Amino acid sequence: MLNFLKRLFKRQNQDGLKLQAAYSHFFMARKQYDNLKNLSEAEYKAFSQNGEDGIIDYLLNQLNIHEPKFVEIGIGDYRESNTRLLFEIRNVNGLVIDAIDDLKNKVLKNIKLWRNNLTVLEKKVDSSNINEILKLKNFNENLDLFSLDIDGIDYWIIKELPENFAKIAVIEFNPNFGSSAKVTVPNINEFDRTAYHYSNLCFGASLAAIIHIMHSKNFIFIGTNQFRCNAFFVNKDYIEMIKVEIPNQNNIDEFVNSYFRESRDEQGNLNYLNKKDVLEKIKDCEVIDLNSGIEKKIKIKDIVSH
Repeated sequence: MLNFLKRLFKRQNQDGLKLQAAYSHFFMARKQYDNLKNLSEAEYKAFSQNGEDGIIDYLLNQLNIHEPKFVEIGIGDYRESNTRLLFEIRNVNGLVIDAIDDLKNKVLKNIKLWRNNLTVLEKKVDSSNINEILKLKNFNENLDLFSLDIDGIDYWIIKELPENFAKIAVIEFNPNFGSSAKVTVPNINEFDRTAYHYSNLCFGASLAAIIHIMHSKNFIFIGTNQFRCNAFFVNKDYIEMIKVEIPNQNNIDEFVNSYFRESRDEQGNLNYLNKKDVLEKIKDCEVIDLNSGIEKKIKIKDIVSH
């Protein structure tokens, strides 16, 4: 018990320091938002996995959204999350979802729930229930921010969403699939990236596929984080409020140029495959090819070049 309390105190103290640093950073950073040239210049990490905290703050401020209504799907225990900082420093109306057992209690170890209006939902989200969930929890209208990171059937969930489902969206993509192929893993119930391939490398959808489906929902791609795993989109009705340069939607090579090495061997150990070896490892995995406009199952080796 004593060791647990020590760890808890240490975590709370670290979180306090993160918040102090974030307040100081954004006090200065917001003065320069109108001068930023590209999205990555806004990056800042407090509670996000990478620099998403800064990018989200930039986008909310550009769109004059000060009390955001948000949904985040795939939060873990909310220690590292795209909306955790919003919960801590803004007035929010939020819904966070994950399929982790005992989710609410795990989240409550990291936040003081009384501080803001946050609904914690333990649920496996898929293409068949996403709209029902949002409607039931009253998050199907007037949504400011939507964040999706479930390492799996993200594309198929987006496909079921209505047009204009939010003002801002943060969507995970798989940079291993390259820049030209429009591919996604199949719409498998209870998809698990480790079960699909032990390497953990075959999951989600390519950036081109995500841009394609988001365009059909009236969203414009505006860039990624520097880690090259999360893509950012703004509803076309608000795109003129964004000052950074909008990327060429047909030339996205730079946005899949990632070097993180999270591959696993057959025993589940990290084996740090280099980028050039990744596609060789998952070449026989089946994905859905969307390039022709017809959803067709195909192996990665037949469509994605090295």
